[in-house]
Amino acid sequence: MSFWQNIYTHFDPVAFRLGIFSVHWYGMFYVAALLGAIFIAKWFVKRDKLPISLYVVDSYFLWAELAIVLGARIGWVLIYAPNTEYYLAHPWQIFNPFSNGEFVGIRGMSYHGAVFGFLAVTFIYAKKYKYPVWKLLDLAALSIPLAYVLGRIGNFLNQELVGRVTDVSWGIYVDGVLRHPSQLYEAFLEGFVVFAAVFIYRKYKKYDGELVAIYGITYSIGRFIAEFFREPDSQIGFVYGGWMTAGQVLSLVIATMGIFLYMYIVKKNTKVKKIKKFKR
Repeated sequence: MSFWQNIYTHFDPVAFRLGIFSVHWYGMFYVAALLGAIFIAKWFVKRDKLPISLYVVDSYFLWAELAIVLGARIGWVLIYAPNTEYYLAHPWQIFNPFSNGEFVGIRGMSYHGAVFGFLAVTFIYAKKYKYPVWKLLDLAALSIPLAYVLGRIGNFLNQELVGRVTDVSWGIYVDGVLRHPSQLYEAFLEGFVVFAAVFIYRKYKKYDGELVAIYGITYSIGRFIAEFFREPDSQIGFVYGGWMTAGQVLSLVIATMGIFLYMYIVKKNTKVKKIKKFKR
């Protein structure tokens, strides 16, 4: 376990360098996650014979992934950044990859910001191209979880979003302190477990929109649990009761939205069925 516990001392978060540019493993995994989501979506379209053309998949996911990056970055600035006021006064700095003339990349992404960016562009896309919004969201619910795993592995390799102090044998040293590898817990709970839930539930799906509701609920549960092992953001700390983090609060919001969405979809479609049955 010694090598594992000291893995950060043996691993360089920079994959390679090109002159002044440093390409981090995190960036590579982030790009792989975005491309992986498209690949998984196309696989499900073919496997389940979904009534969605591959052209629509390419077009929609291009829109969605741009919105995810924008939403993730802006969300981090508004929710987690220690100098939000600076970014609001200098908005052009939000996507500036240079600091004091040195290329440092863009650091700081918020999952919850990505969610709202993704939802906004999905509804815009559906309205613009007159495509059923719930079909798009259900496809995304199937495609995102496994791709999300790559993002969390990227966090781990980038030595960020570290876990809380622990004494478990599988902990890893971060600056000389043994901590939970919470990024990997999140990869499992928010990625593999969520994918399994949505993948299995799709066989029992009755109405479009159910899968994205299940995704929102299960992801939020996984994130809520994982936050108990993740070190709270230093600039925010605990936001309620001395134990609840900002991530847990946002997860409760998304879980509540998912529950109400599921109830709304089922109730709406049940009502439509009754009306059609009555007209017969």
